[in-house]
Amino acid sequence: MNFLGVRVARALRNGAMINPFVFIQQVRAEAGKVVWPTRRETLVTTGMVLLMVVFASLFFVAVDEILRVLVGFVLGIGRQHG
Repeated sequence: MNFLGVRVARALRNGAMINPFVFIQQVRAEAGKVVWPTRRETLVTTGMVLLMVVFASLFFVAVDEILRVLVGFVLGIGRQHG
């Protein structure tokens, strides 16, 4: 039995998970503690993610082009002497 299964079995023996209504109340209480970001925080974070995607895309395009040129150069050497 895995670790989670052991914890569930212990909780069932102790009577901790028998009442689903108590569980739902606990879930609601925990959900009430969640701090949601503001609209501005969401927009700023989204903008930063999009900016990083653009930079990563440009980086990988540049690396791909450099590797394409290098491989073409190496393969071109073989064609010239063959």
